[in-house]
Amino acid sequence: MLDEESRQRALDALKVLDTPPDERVDRITRLAQQIFGVPMVSVNLLDRDRQWRMSEIGIGVKEVPRADAFCEATIQQTGTLVIEDAAQDAMWASNPFVQGDPHLRFYAGHPLQAPCGEHVGTLCMLDTKPGSLDESQRELLKDLALWVQTELAHQHELDHAAVVQRALNPRDLPQPAGFTVTAGSAPAGSVSGDFHDVTLRDGKLRVTLADVMGKGVGAGIIASAVRASMRTAPERPLLTAVAEIDSILEHDIGDLHMFVTLFCADVDTVSGEVSYVDGGHSLSFILRADGSWEHLNSTGLPLAMGMDDAHRLGTVQLNPGDALMSCSDGLLDLLDLEDPFGQVEQILAEFGIDGAVEEALRRAVAVKAADDVSVVVVRRES
Repeated sequence: MLDEESRQRALDALKVLDTPPDERVDRITRLAQQIFGVPMVSVNLLDRDRQWRMSEIGIGVKEVPRADAFCEATIQQTGTLVIEDAAQDAMWASNPFVQGDPHLRFYAGHPLQAPCGEHVGTLCMLDTKPGSLDESQRELLKDLALWVQTELAHQHELDHAAVVQRALNPRDLPQPAGFTVTAGSAPAGSVSGDFHDVTLRDGKLRVTLADVMGKGVGAGIIASAVRASMRTAPERPLLTAVAEIDSILEHDIGDLHMFVTLFCADVDTVSGEVSYVDGGHSLSFILRADGSWEHLNSTGLPLAMGMDDAHRLGTVQLNPGDALMSCSDGLLDLLDLEDPFGQVEQILAEFGIDGAVEEALRRAVAVKAADDVSVVVVRRES
């Protein structure tokens, strides 16, 4: 039996009723429509006496009386509610949304839970033709609903997570003699699925840049776990450290179908030799002193993909005047993909290498980049 009082308190605490459109939720709505090929998709919140649509496609009405809403039945249960043909279903045939506009026939909805489990709304899709969902489609609808739940988390919780995550970013980048290190991140939302780290130990700079598939709190948690693992037992050889983290991630999140692309390098500050592991990241380069670019090829698959012996060590020489540059794929959204190197060279000429990193992050914030952006640059001066 639904505890309406607790449910309403939980909904009110989310502070999302009657708010402007949220692009993060709208993206899920669009994705659901594309995946399932239905004309109408909606994220609904069930208020005291109304159903308010936080996001919708194909419906055009922001709210309706709660009493007649299909979603009222959905929040009364734990699983997905599917009505294949409402006109032939005795429970729904006389519903005003079946008898009248929009003359619904097919409905599928999954309840949305507040952080403590109260059912506060639904993600649903509708059609004016009969339809059905197989088991895999039901699971997919459930997964999309879980994604919506993440986006509905308390803003103050996101803000707190963002503060904690920013505190984990390197505050003082090491600057060994003969080298200049510049780095930074610009999250697309409150919490980033990227992370970067640079440490100095026994004459070697260890540079790490990782990108967790996805964004938001879940990706941020995994990113923080990878960062912590890289910093544990820093004396471990690079390949050993990556292999151990890969094994941990596969064990912990392998069944979530998430993965992590990672670039990690040890830069010898005496010889300039760079040893690196690239786990499916493939966005690291050497900008040579003569202006040429050298791409550092991937040396293995992304982490958490469940492949044994998935990584190998690569080496490259960083000579005086050269710069090692690595970025997350969010930077690609800011570049002209017809000539990305030309655009980067133009920015470098105008701002210098250090200023170019700041400019990239400034642009990410200015255009409200859809993905997290991280950049790390290590330049050898002499």
